[in-house]
Amino acid sequence: MALSPLGVTQSTDLDERARTIVDVLVEAFADLMEADADAFRTKFRKMAADPFAFYRGSAVLFYADMATTEDRWSDERTSRVWIHGDLHAENFGTYMDATGRIVFDVNDFDEAYLGHVSWDLRRFAASFALLAWRKAFSDEVIGELITVYLDAWLDQVDAFTRSDADRDFALVAGNTEGAVHELIRATAGRTRLGLLDRMTVVEDGERRFADNRRNRRLEDDERAEVLDALERYKATLPPRPWRREVAYDVKDLIGTGGFGIGSAGLPAYNVLLEGYDQALENDVVLSLKQGAVAAPSRIVDDPEVRGYFEHEGHRTAVSRRALQSHASQFLGHTVIRGRGFVVAELSPYELDLDWDDLTEPADIRPVLEQLGRATAKLHCVGDADSDHTLVPFQTEEAIVTMLAGRRDEFVADLVEFAHGYARRTQEDHRHFVDAFRAGAIPGISSSGEQPRAR
Repeated sequence: MALSPLGVTQSTDLDERARTIVDVLVEAFADLMEADADAFRTKFRKMAADPFAFYRGSAVLFYADMATTEDRWSDERTSRVWIHGDLHAENFGTYMDATGRIVFDVNDFDEAYLGHVSWDLRRFAASFALLAWRKAFSDEVIGELITVYLDAWLDQVDAFTRSDADRDFALVAGNTEGAVHELIRATAGRTRLGLLDRMTVVEDGERRFADNRRNRRLEDDERAEVLDALERYKATLPPRPWRREVAYDVKDLIGTGGFGIGSAGLPAYNVLLEGYDQALENDVVLSLKQGAVAAPSRIVDDPEVRGYFEHEGHRTAVSRRALQSHASQFLGHTVIRGRGFVVAELSPYELDLDWDDLTEPADIRPVLEQLGRATAKLHCVGDADSDHTLVPFQTEEAIVTMLAGRRDEFVADLVEFAHGYARRTQEDHRHFVDAFRAGAIPGISSSGEQPRAR
């Protein structure tokens, strides 16, 4: 798969690496920054918190670096597989799949695309090195723990070559341990009513969204556009039979902001639907969020891949179905004012893995083993057995063939990369904060207020 170079603009009064950081961010987000400078100022302040937060919000910089990094671990097939695109340590958690199972898996598919399988592994490994640095682990311990993750990934990929059950494989309560098992058990105790109580109110026997600072009521024209888009969305849903039927009768509709550190400036809506029956506790909340350009797509030059997707909402939905077997029955896409939106349920059964209480290597080791297995499932499920034509081969066989006899070399190389890129990110974070404070990011000053005239 060919890589295309990134064009950059020129900034002044910055050294070469700082200029690269600013130019890559501006090139990627210029339109969104212009549309909502305040949202990006907030995003950048969150990124300024520490190197890990910066890393989470700067996937475009990572791929700019991958465009100029030799990849010894790719060939004709392993350079064109489904990848998550933003596989960092905090993008794992639970969800309820279409069969009703509480599953531990990768989440947040906004950057998903096709590319080098090693990109996901490099991005995760470097992210863990940054996270572990915050916990004051030594480089030796960090390397050992990343090796646990990579060995688990390799073992699970190899296991899939001996089985046809990759689409049914899942990390559930019965085959997990430690913090992952506890998270699954905690998720199973959540209720739909709990989510509704946090987001809605009931008045005169009818449920509606609560009014708060983040929500906005829509004017008639915009409301009509969103309702029309919701009708078009229905045609993109996966085929029946569904686990439970929903009438899709709209009870309320609001505009809201984007979600997460990577969604600054992206329009979004929440829709409250009549649920599985007329009981108020079973109402369903859908999120309609404008899709963004996937970070890997900025360096992947493949007309067939690019032409496969109708818009970014379509790409996000298709990618999630490819990478997450038994995806939600509500996952689909639509278009509003010419922009692609991904549509998904806001589910009460989604919890992120919390690293705060994981303070010792002995507690983290089994977590990383399970994250490695989840990552292998992610890569191997979206291949020739899926309902698309972009990966017409078995991913696990392609990986095993590519790595034949080089397993130890592969692990050692990625561990070395993780250490080196984590150190680079720590320096990049300093460059970014200095540039932000100096007002060197065009369109986004370091302050939301202009200085007062004297």
